Parts: sequence; C-alpha cells; structure tokens
Amino acid sequence: MKTIIYYFTGTGNSLAAAKKIAAVLGDCELVPIASLKDTQGAIVTAADRVGLVCPVYDAGIPRIVAEFAERLDISRAGYTFAIVTMGGMGVSALHQLSGIFEKTQGRRLDAAFAVAMPGNFPPLGKPPAGEKMDKILLKATLRLTEIAGMIDKGLAVPPGFSPVSSLIKCITYGPFVKNVHGADKDFSVSDSCTHCGTCAKVCPVKNIEMVDEKPVWQHHCELCCACLHFCPAEAIQLGVMRGTKGRGRYRHPDLKLADMEAQQGE
Repeated sequence: MKTIIYYFTGTGNSLAAAKKIAAVLGDCELVPIASLKDTQGAIVTAADRVGLVCPVYDAGIPRIVAEFAERLDISRAGYTFAIVTMGGMGVSALHQLSGIFEKTQGRRLDAAFAVAMPGNFPPLGKPPAGEKMDKILLKATLRLTEIAGMIDKGLAVPPGFSPVSSLIKCITYGPFVKNVHGADKDFSVSDSCTHCGTCAKVCPVKNIEMVDEKPVWQHHCELCCACLHFCPAEAIQLGVMRGTKGRGRYRHPDLKLADMEAQQGE
C-alpha cells in the first residue's frame, strides 16, 4: 500500500517521527511541505494513505502547514492521518488540521496522534539535554512504533479531548499566525558569527540571505528556529521574552544539514 507523508520540521523532531512511521509502513514517500510552498493550485495525491507530520506552534499547526493543508486534495486517499510533535500540549493542533480538511473537502482525518518530544523554543526555556533528552526520545520512539501499528491496521483514531490545549490555542494562536512572518525582526546576530552561512542553508522557507557575510532575514519567517539551533557559534539570538543567550540549543540527534537543505526543494 503506497503512503505519502508530508512533513515540516525545524529541529528534526517531526522528520524523525515521519521516518519512523515510514520505516514501519514500507513503500512510503516523504515529501517536505516547504518544498511545495511556491507551487500553485491544488496538490493532488493518488496514494492509498496520506499523512502529515509537523510540530505544534502556539497550540496550533505552523502557518505553512495550515496553508498547505488548505491546498492538499485528499479525496482519492483511502486513509488519512496526522502526527504532531510537541514539547508541551498540542491536541488542539490536530483538531485544527482535521477541521481544515472538513471545511475544504467534507472529510476529517481518519486518525490523529500527538507525540511528546523535546521542547525546543529557547525563549520559553532551556531545551532538555543529556539523559533527560534521551528518555524523552526513547519514549517517543516507543509511542511512534505503536502509532505506526495503528496506521498500518487502518484504525480510526480521533484526536482526543484537551480543553486546556484548546483554550491556549484560542488565546495565542491567532496573534501568532498574524505576526509570524515578521517575527524574524526579533532575531539578531552577534560578533561571534563565523560567516559560514549555515543559517541560510537550513531555513526551510529560504528566509535568510547572506549580506556582507551576515544573515539578513527576509520577513517570511515560520519561526521554526532552525537558524538559531544550527548556528555552530550560537551567534543567533531570538530576543523575545528573556531571550536565548545561554539557553542552549537543540536538534534531533539524527538530523543532518542535508535533511534541512532538502526542505528547500533544491
């Protein structure tokens, strides 16, 4: 049975989840959502199973994923599913995604899952590291194996009920979506920048250009923070809340630079 999984990732959690599911299902194609950002019209897929995997941002799905879902034609798919990776709460993101398909195509997702993985938005706290990170990742791997089994069996799995997550989304998600493309005004780069250009290479939406050997953000940001986490000198900071200096950095241990570059569609 052919499966296509569309994914978006900034630090690798969602890509790792997609790869785990693909390994269990077999005959599975992984497609980066960002690589289709500039295409026009509906995105039609004839796969038997269609899945989406993405992180949770402000209790909802990333703006790029929401816009993609509005264009994705799942009418020919026999089974549809979604997985969101999250550092805290995020079941509301699954309801949002399922609601998009119900509105555009009159059908909801057949199955929806949330998987806890290491939180990685440094303005809100220091990402887990060492043994703590390893425990979270191990638990996520076991959960994903369970999820893959349910998908393989074609089980119907509703997203569940999470009133707190829904309340947070009602409060925070609207402003997030409205302002996210301009959120890069809060990024800065220090004199420790080595001019390597890694930040531009890893940005899924090509939002960074190197000007005079320094990154310049182009104001179509998704706030995935890949630039911040991948910078080898930790020269990039995000100055919201209490900032990110000394807050550590995170990316999934299996994530490679080439994985991020693949999202740019080049």
